[in-house]
Amino acid sequence: MYLLILFTIFIVTILSIIFYKGYRNTQQVLVNNVFINSNDDTQINDDSFRVLQISDMHLENISISPSRLYSLLKDQPIDLIALTGDYLDRKRTIPKLLPYLKVFNKLDPKHGIYAVFGNHDYVLRDPDFMKLKQILDENGCKTLINENDVVWNNGKKINIIGIDDFSTKRSNVKKSYDGLSNGYNLVLTHDPNIVLNLKDVPYDYLLSGHLHGGQIHWPKPYHLVKMGKIVRLNMIKGLHEFEGKLFYISEGLGQTGVNIRLGSRPEITLHHLTLNHA
Repeated sequence: MYLLILFTIFIVTILSIIFYKGYRNTQQVLVNNVFINSNDDTQINDDSFRVLQISDMHLENISISPSRLYSLLKDQPIDLIALTGDYLDRKRTIPKLLPYLKVFNKLDPKHGIYAVFGNHDYVLRDPDFMKLKQILDENGCKTLINENDVVWNNGKKINIIGIDDFSTKRSNVKKSYDGLSNGYNLVLTHDPNIVLNLKDVPYDYLLSGHLHGGQIHWPKPYHLVKMGKIVRLNMIKGLHEFEGKLFYISEGLGQTGVNIRLGSRPEITLHHLTLNHA
């Protein structure tokens, strides 16, 4: 009995240490700079189109406050903010989004804020989902549900293409591209698995999230196997190429399930795009 008690204390202590470290990891946010079509991946080019990507905020489990988010980004020149889904999944959390939206507006992106939705957002039922969409729309975000928009930067045309969530079977690629003409095609979507279905679809760069870098990526993110074919191709986070086209999977800013991370970190991403063909 005495040995059993000692063993139990040992196991509880080890688990407590792991959970404590996992929670601390949720506060250690990474600010990643990604350079696309640049000749120098170490220097920020004043001519690049700078996109701030925030994904998977999961406001039920987020350790980065609005004030800290602003302090990390306030000195960064930003042309466009891309929000790639999974803001929350509970009605009572919707008001928590507002302070973060105020931060995004305070960062004063030259071409505004664009937002798409993820599978967790669609856990909300109407009218709660529409309330989420409304708070985004009323606070400076252009929400794209299989829609597109066009911005011009230094005489170059950028098509902003918002493809709705693939994992919940809401994607309509044809509708997303409706009416577009030539330009730099920047796709915003939530689930990166969609790239496997975009072989003949023209895009220059695609931003996604959904996988959290595994969130618990230790020793391996075995639980991600159910998250689609892209995981089996060992594409879980970061910059990847498929069929000659580049796409990025953000690790996300918040957590889902339990508020811990092992082998991953919350991520803020600054994409520096050289618009060669715009």
